[in-house]
Amino acid sequence: MTPSSIIVPCVWLNDQAEPAAAFYQRTFAGSQVTAISHYPESADNPGGLPRGSILTVEVAIGDLRLTLLNGGPQFSPNTTISFFVHVGTTAEAERLFAILREGGESLMELGTYPWSQRYGWVRDRFGVSWQVITGERAPGAAMIVPCLMFSGPQSGRAEAAMGQYTRIFPDSRIDAVERYTAGEGPEGGVKHGRFTLGDQEMIAMDSHVSHDMTFNEGLSLQVICKDQNQIDRTWAALGDGGQPGPCGWLKDRFGLSWQLVPKEIGQWMSSNDVQARDRAFAAMMKMTKPDVATLTRAFAGG
Repeated sequence: MTPSSIIVPCVWLNDQAEPAAAFYQRTFAGSQVTAISHYPESADNPGGLPRGSILTVEVAIGDLRLTLLNGGPQFSPNTTISFFVHVGTTAEAERLFAILREGGESLMELGTYPWSQRYGWVRDRFGVSWQVITGERAPGAAMIVPCLMFSGPQSGRAEAAMGQYTRIFPDSRIDAVERYTAGEGPEGGVKHGRFTLGDQEMIAMDSHVSHDMTFNEGLSLQVICKDQNQIDRTWAALGDGGQPGPCGWLKDRFGLSWQLVPKEIGQWMSSNDVQARDRAFAAMMKMTKPDVATLTRAFAGG
């Protein structure tokens, strides 16, 4: 059964999508590249990259789908969005943490904490943050789960965001909320919240310390939409109190960046018909909210 909402994290990189994909394949057993798309060969692109060069690399890391985007130097990921990686043994936690730290930096050293026998927070060489945690997972639970940290101007808004997102996406729910007690962080704030959007498990937390940083386009969430009706509904709901952007991008009221993507876009942008994919890309560049009919005609040459 196809899930009602497919959400895919997207990492903005500066011409590093291929090296990042290769690194994650070496790091996570069983990972594979599932699709590659290219910039137009007939026109320049916003990232200033060579015509016909790689636009995106799609990677499957365990049960996580990840898009690596060669967007240019404008944005880079920060620690407001990270990925929890649940492993079964301390040996695997140590192996994984050591690899992810190569060329990166440790944000919380791997060690024993009240919540896990082995836990560590690391930022890899591409700027992506990972929280490696040892412990038994519930049956059927995901190994890798995106985590949203609400800090800076968004501090204290994790619970409101979870409520908003679970109302927007069908088949969604808040699974659990653990709160800060006095002395741990902002008392009553979300220390660790688990929620599910469609079939995508998510985590949210209010930062326990003061940070100036907040969400940016360096790491966004793509919503793969089945038709124009889903695009229209989701665009209106996420954009309420937020800010629309170009090419299907928008920021919601919490500052989190989303991309609404027609399900056909992968087929169009990875097509061997160079002229057809160039037409689809050119049409998308003129849009704010995606128009599936216009994109379909552009790809077909109409």
